[in-house]
Amino acid sequence: MCMMEQPERCCKGAEVLLNLKSTSSVSIQYHPLFGSHDDLILLEIDEKLLQDVLYQRVTLRGQPDEDAVFCTKSKTYSVKFVGTSNSVLLVPPADYSTLCKVSQVCDVEDYEQQISASVIKVAPGNMELVEVAPRLDKLKSILSENLYSSDEALETEDLDFMDRSMRRLYTWDDLTNMVQASDDELRTGLQALSAVEIDGYWRIVDEKYMDMILRMLLHNSVLNDWSLDRLIEDKVVSVLKSDGFPPKLAYHCLHVYGSRVEEGMDRGVWKMDARRVCVHFARRILREGKRKIENFMEEWTRMIPEEMQATFDMLEGEVLTEKLGVETWVYGFSVSSLPSTPAERFSILFKERPKWEWKDLEPYIRDLSVPGLSSEALLLKYTRRTQPTVDAEPVFTAR
Repeated sequence: MCMMEQPERCCKGAEVLLNLKSTSSVSIQYHPLFGSHDDLILLEIDEKLLQDVLYQRVTLRGQPDEDAVFCTKSKTYSVKFVGTSNSVLLVPPADYSTLCKVSQVCDVEDYEQQISASVIKVAPGNMELVEVAPRLDKLKSILSENLYSSDEALETEDLDFMDRSMRRLYTWDDLTNMVQASDDELRTGLQALSAVEIDGYWRIVDEKYMDMILRMLLHNSVLNDWSLDRLIEDKVVSVLKSDGFPPKLAYHCLHVYGSRVEEGMDRGVWKMDARRVCVHFARRILREGKRKIENFMEEWTRMIPEEMQATFDMLEGEVLTEKLGVETWVYGFSVSSLPSTPAERFSILFKERPKWEWKDLEPYIRDLSVPGLSSEALLLKYTRRTQPTVDAEPVFTAR
């Protein structure tokens, strides 16, 4: 008779295969629970993702009508099923094995014959992960449904649950459930939209309301002799609050149009960013339509603070120019309004202009990010490049 530990050895399931030597073999048999088991799916992952999976630091995101994506803390992956022509046999661990009972006793001579693996499913393939760009266009779409306006800011009472439901407001948890992006990518997307969390809900502030706050801040800087390079946070927020603006929005204005240069225990020091401020006022002027470039530059220069100097280069990726006769006109065409997927982006660009010189096109594709594809590869895929002479500026048309 064999020792008691020998039956335990012969009762192992998947362990039999894990410990199998290269020169050995093992018989297989159908598990009593053998079947399709659609709830069991093989997932192939890279070694660098293994720890995130084992410690449950990953999520699957997407709505029922969307293809799911696999998200770590910082990256997004598409999930695709890859079939295989080989038979992939799934063997459960020992807990599910019914080869023998613990109390079973076997002869040493029969030991090798009794070792077998029970197959619970034949897998037709596996899921594989491919890194993709986050799908952030939906984020802008849903947050734009209800912009935070001056009227809402003036409401004296908090919105009740029904009001919030009717206005379709979104918490962080709502966004992670609806937007197919990792947490880090989602935060980056919110920052790019200049979104702010108000009463637990993420909002985009209406442009006209932001214009009111910014102009009041600049007006107060003149009245109080503040340097736009050294704005004391507490003073700015306090004065704007006395002018009727919520402190949260006063701070948001500093964040959108400036950057913190010092941070102390009781106050922070901010510097207004000349480009962001100048771009804001350029957008405001061109919101009404195209303008002759001379008239635009005159009004633009008049609107910006004296401490700042506006140059047309600041508007790269924000405006386009066109020749009408002998005159040059300028109109708003912001890269921030374009979709983030390359195919849709290039489609809109070539509807706007059938031909693009590189100096004009580059600002509108600079932010496109597709894992595994360089900017040159994107151009090859979506454009045709022509260059009449070696010294001529290359021209791009739709492929």
